[in-house]
Amino acid sequence: VVLPDKHQPTGLHDHVFGLGLFGGAATGFGLSFRHHLPGSFSYQLTGGIIKIDNRLSYDIGAEGQYDLVRTTSSRFFVAGGAGHYYSGKSGTNSLKAPTRYGFGVGGEFAMTPGLHTMVEALFTFFSDGTILPLPQLGFHYYFY
Repeated sequence: VVLPDKHQPTGLHDHVFGLGLFGGAATGFGLSFRHHLPGSFSYQLTGGIIKIDNRLSYDIGAEGQYDLVRTTSSRFFVAGGAGHYYSGKSGTNSLKAPTRYGFGVGGEFAMTPGLHTMVEALFTFFSDGTILPLPQLGFHYYFY
């Protein structure tokens, strides 16, 4: 693993791994792992868990991204993913639409050579039939 260096190319043709925080109604809230494969495809896994008193809430999600435009400091992509959410007491999910799917576009921008911000706008399909255009936001630190 090599830490980012502003004088080192970011390896558009190499595997790039990132860790960070991500939040979105379609593909999860919490800690996030990102793997950008050589070429134009990347995937992201996100999950979070919290327990307050006897109420448990957790989520897990996955997302695929395909770059339309990619430079050393930014990228614009199409994305699609899914997430499952749970919130309740005693094994009963109180969410009416715990499974969600999202499809849309996003952009990622370098704040420093290693720290990137990502913003997405996804049409989010809830398992109860609701469809909403919702934002997602993430911060990842990349290891080149």
